[in-house]
Amino acid sequence: MKRRSICKGGFGRLVSILTAVVVAAASVGAYSVSPAAAKSTNYNNYSNNTIEFGLGLRTDHKRPLCDKPKGIRLSDFKTYYFGPKAYKKKKKVIYLTFDCGYENGNTKYILNTLKRYKVKAIFFVTEPYVKDNPKLVKRMKREGHLVGNHTCSHPRMTSLTVAQMKREVRQCARTMKKKTGYRMDPYFRPPEGVYSVRVMKVMKDMGYSTMLWSLALYDYDVNNQPSVSTVRSKFKAHHFCGMMPLLHVVSSGDRKALPYVIKDMKKKGYRFGTVDEFAGKKAKKKSAKKSKK
Repeated sequence: MKRRSICKGGFGRLVSILTAVVVAAASVGAYSVSPAAAKSTNYNNYSNNTIEFGLGLRTDHKRPLCDKPKGIRLSDFKTYYFGPKAYKKKKKVIYLTFDCGYENGNTKYILNTLKRYKVKAIFFVTEPYVKDNPKLVKRMKREGHLVGNHTCSHPRMTSLTVAQMKREVRQCARTMKKKTGYRMDPYFRPPEGVYSVRVMKVMKDMGYSTMLWSLALYDYDVNNQPSVSTVRSKFKAHHFCGMMPLLHVVSSGDRKALPYVIKDMKKKGYRFGTVDEFAGKKAKKKSAKKSKK
């Protein structure tokens, strides 16, 4: 019996198909994967020194100082803690972000408020949140919100190997697709704000932008919630163009204060945008239009 040989050009096509499959698998949960993701990267060349993100808040309505690696420009790693375009151009935009670790009855009311005031936001979900609340996550997407990746088990990312980092993010994205039918939007928030140059590089290579924050409240302890007046006063004291506040869906204080915060900020001339205006497809489309002019 003669051995069947690969026809001319067949091997090349086979390689192309296999490459496409690998890239597609790597891109689950993201709009696109950077070219660097397809290359072999030695992540040992990128520092994994832990940075615990914190802020030096200001009351002059300028962007706060933050904890970041020395000599590193965050935007080079697609990492942001405020909207750079809005800040540079002094446009009054606020980007609301919510972390979703688990559900305790507040999210539907938060979504009701956002819908009532025609405000869009981004929700960073963990895998357990998606598994337990697929209807809520579907509603987020249906109503025009972004849904970003907050990992499977909420680990300190710098304690993981690169393979473990990727697994945490990919599995969360796969669960999102399986349980809701929607793809994960390509935005990542590191649990507890723990990150490193290596974490940023891995996320960038996976096609994600890393999203930190420029205002945070002590709102995650359900037994010690901020009052409505406390939440409102934080926004009034520290608002600035491009602010990206971090709120938690477990917070009854945030849920109660949200309509007042929206009205307060709108009175000051702000609109509420989504992070894809400066990071993602929408931002790329805008820059492409400008270049054509």
